[in-house]
Amino acid sequence: MSASPFPLEGGCDCRAVRYRMETRPLFVHCCHCRWCQRESGASFALNALIERDRLTLRGAEPEIVDTPSASGRGQKIARCRRCRIALWSHYSGAGPRVAFVRVGTLDEPDHLPPDVHIFTASKQPWVLLPPGTPAVAEYYDRNRLWPADSLARREALQAASRAR
Repeated sequence: MSASPFPLEGGCDCRAVRYRMETRPLFVHCCHCRWCQRESGASFALNALIERDRLTLRGAEPEIVDTPSASGRGQKIARCRRCRIALWSHYSGAGPRVAFVRVGTLDEPDHLPPDVHIFTASKQPWVLLPPGTPAVAEYYDRNRLWPADSLARREALQAASRAR
């Protein structure tokens, strides 16, 4: 069994904003929706969902930019104030307690391949999905795909939110 790669370091291009992902994320999405294609300027967005308190900021504070989203509820994107690289997002459904870290901003992104491909109905036709990784036309059933420990971590987040 190999040693855990965590914590993992990441940051922006100019290195003003640095962060450390302290633990394994809850789950990793590879989203092929048209909205993510437009925002990333690529064929998909690869996001690692992690509790915000497991993401340690090192260096400059990113700017939080309110942007629209396909859901109509918006998202808040954490961007470097200098080089403008998007580092993570907070979506309205998950709130500020969960960061959707852009896997490509990690120093060693190879450690976080996708756990699921989502919104594949709108994926680019030349993108070939790997066999063995779940792929769904739109969104998925979290209770079916997330590992038990990630579901427990999510429940702890929800309990903390209810307690406020």
